[in-house]
Amino acid sequence: MRDEGRSGCPINATIEVIGDRWTLLVLRDVMFGNRRYFRELLAGSEEGIASNILADRLKRLVAAGMLSRADSRPGQKVEYRLTEPAIQLVPIMAQLGAWGLRHRPTTKRLRVRAELLAEGGPELWAEFMAELRESHLGIPRPDQDRPTATHRLAQAYAAAVAES
Repeated sequence: MRDEGRSGCPINATIEVIGDRWTLLVLRDVMFGNRRYFRELLAGSEEGIASNILADRLKRLVAAGMLSRADSRPGQKVEYRLTEPAIQLVPIMAQLGAWGLRHRPTTKRLRVRAELLAEGGPELWAEFMAELRESHLGIPRPDQDRPTATHRLAQAYAAAVAES
């Protein structure tokens, strides 16, 4: 039986899956930072997530179908991958970043990707989603000859870090 949540409201149903700070930040780090392993997520957290909170959020995201967890043998690192429902959050993440740019104080180094996503709009989001599908789901992206959105985001971030 499917978990119906507290109400039949679509906004509530979404919030019940991604509505806390740490869940969104873990998804951000997998999505935009290509961090796929527990230690990468823990060490790369700008916000300093605690290991017990990270473990809990990863478990919840897998249970909710937002991340898949690769089978591993004892002693091997477990790889986490975005699922299609998580990849479809790219426009929401871009809009959250754009809202933060407009209404909250940010730093140059950490705002550059949000600026690029806001400027690139739906076309850039679609390109980035195609890249995520390729790297997380194994679905080849349609335009193999075009520079990747990931590359452009990384270049913008590197330039912002160099200026800092």
